[in-house]
Amino acid sequence: MIARLLSAALLAATYCGAALAEDALSAEAKVTLVYDHKLPNVPGKSIKGVLVEYGPGGTSSAHIHAPSAFIYATVLEGAIRSQVNDGPVTTYRAGESFSENPGDRHAVSENASATEPARLLAVFVVNIDETTLTIDTK
Repeated sequence: MIARLLSAALLAATYCGAALAEDALSAEAKVTLVYDHKLPNVPGKSIKGVLVEYGPGGTSSAHIHAPSAFIYATVLEGAIRSQVNDGPVTTYRAGESFSENPGDRHAVSENASATEPARLLAVFVVNIDETTLTIDTK
């Protein structure tokens, strides 16, 4: 099931001609909602696909996500440095994935390269009534 969802999300992220919604974590990250669907077999929950694009050297501010959010992120292009809570700063390359649990603090999220772009697809499972997916912690 997750493989199907990620495949559909990758197709949506790759071929989506018009963004459904757009938001920015910082001036250096472009964030686009590429899909948003209620989960028919999980009452009260939805799944949202968010494409995050970093230019060379791009970063996101430290942030938390919606309180109900479980997130599974896959790097589509380049390499992303990430730190969740007080864990180690880890570099994920294209094809690699990581997850965040409800309440986790994403302390570092940035492009690992100063010369190449990077993209990741974050798949959120959240309460349907969650309207804000990212909360800056500065």
